[in-house]
Amino acid sequence: MATLKRIQYHRYGGPEVLRLESFEPARPGAGEILVRVRAAAANPMDWKIRNGDMKIMSGRGFPRGLGHDFAGVVEAVGDGVTRLAVGDAVLGGAGIKAAGAFAEMVLAEEKAVVKKPTELSFEQAAAIPTVGLTALQAITGKGKVRPGQAVFIHGCLGGVGRAAAQIAMVRGASVGGSCRATAAQEAYDLGITPVVEFDFDPAALSGRFDLVFDTAGTLPIKAARTLLKPGGRIIDITPTPAKFARSALPGPFQVMIAQPITRDLEEVARAAGEGTLRLPIARTVPLTEAIAALTELERNRTPKGGKLVIAVG
Repeated sequence: MATLKRIQYHRYGGPEVLRLESFEPARPGAGEILVRVRAAAANPMDWKIRNGDMKIMSGRGFPRGLGHDFAGVVEAVGDGVTRLAVGDAVLGGAGIKAAGAFAEMVLAEEKAVVKKPTELSFEQAAAIPTVGLTALQAITGKGKVRPGQAVFIHGCLGGVGRAAAQIAMVRGASVGGSCRATAAQEAYDLGITPVVEFDFDPAALSGRFDLVFDTAGTLPIKAARTLLKPGGRIIDITPTPAKFARSALPGPFQVMIAQPITRDLEEVARAAGEGTLRLPIARTVPLTEAIAALTELERNRTPKGGKLVIAVG
C-alpha cells in the first residue's frame, strides 16, 4: 500500500513532539476496517494521551498516531467484518492504544464504527463519536436519567456537556449547568436553566438535582454532593487514580470512560442526522495546518464554542 501522511510522535510529551510524517498503514486484521479519512476531530483526550497521562492504557510503543474521532470511507475490511463494506461512508473512533485518526488512513475496530447518516457532512460526522458516546452513556447508562428528573452539567457548553444537555432534554429531563459568564446566553438558548458561573456557590442550588455530571473534572466533590437530591448520582469523566479509588467506594460518585458500543454510536449518529443532537464546529483546518491548530487549542483553549475539525483530502 502507498505511503501516506499522519500526525504522530516518537515519545510522550507536549505538542512540540508532534510531526506530520509518512507512515504505512497496517492491513486490517480480524474484526478491523481500514478507513480513508475525510475528516477528524480533536478531543482533550488526544493531548492527555500524548502527554503520557494515560500510558497505562495507551502503552509504550512508538511512533504513535494522534487522534481518535474520524469520518471517511471504508477502504478495506478484515476477516469477520459483516456490518460494513468497502465504499461505505462511516464515522467512528480509533482505540486508545491504536489512535491515529489525524491521518490519511486509519485502522479501527468494526464495533467502533457505524455508517454515516447521509444528512451529515464528513466534518459534522467526525465531531460526533467521543462526545456523543460519552454523553449518551453518562446520561442514559450510568446516570439512568428518566423523564421529570433534573440534571446539572458542569461545563455545559463543552462538547460533551452540550451533547449531554441535548440528550437529557430529549428524554424529558430539565438541565441546569455551569459555563463561562460570557457564554451564559448561549446556554439559555440551548434550554439550560439555571445557568451559573464555574465558581458558583453550590448552596444556592442545594438538593435540586438527580444527576450531577462533571464534564470538566473540576467540580469539588463537596459541591457536587451539595447539589444532589437524596439517592442522586455524580458522574466524572476525567479519570485519575484518586477518582478511580473514590469510585470503588459506596456512594454516589462514579468515574466513567466511554465504551465503543455499536448501538450507542448508531443512536448518537442517528440523532445527529435527525438534528436532535447538534455539535457545532468552531474551526476547520487541513491536515498540513493541524499541528499548529491543535497546539493553539491545547494551550489557549481556542477556538471556543465548538469542535476543531481536520479536513483530510
